[in-house]
Amino acid sequence: MNLELSRTKQSWLVAGIVLLALVLDQVSKVYIKTHFELGEAHEVFSWFWIVFVENNGMAFGIEWFSKLLLTLFRIVAVGVLGWYIYTMIHKQTVRTGYLTTIAMVIAGALGNIIDCVFYGKIWGYAGWFHGRVVDMLYFPLIRNAAGECMFFRPVFNIADSFITVAVFLIILFYRKDLDESLNQIFPKKEVKG
Repeated sequence: MNLELSRTKQSWLVAGIVLLALVLDQVSKVYIKTHFELGEAHEVFSWFWIVFVENNGMAFGIEWFSKLLLTLFRIVAVGVLGWYIYTMIHKQTVRTGYLTTIAMVIAGALGNIIDCVFYGKIWGYAGWFHGRVVDMLYFPLIRNAAGECMFFRPVFNIADSFITVAVFLIILFYRKDLDESLNQIFPKKEVKG
């Protein structure tokens, strides 16, 4: 297996991806919060708009349980992913590209956690851990004759993009890495017949 990079280089790559994604995500969100009114929309192209919305729940505005519980769940999930990526770097058993995708998921999750933990308090509309996630990217790709968006209605942010791209890359190119790494952590027990 060609691992391409040493542990140290993999660690720096993961840290760099997380930092870059967080900076891009937070700069874009702060810019939108300080330069747009809630609900304000600007057409960049007919198929791409900047729209300022705030998401109080999970992806696509779903709200299944309390905001505090959702924020705490996200923090625990990032902790588990952090432990997982650390373990994989230490064992040197997965490809660098796979580690990159996991770093992208961590970065995206952290970007949205920052919104949830701090934005309510910073912007003065809620307490700690109850902030709303800032979304701004809108791609109304297919419209009907009346101009209503028929395909791709969700408004999302850069953090969401990192997570989505990473998941697609894992599905397309890194399923074997995922399976092998999980088998190392949770070995399958042989069934005796």
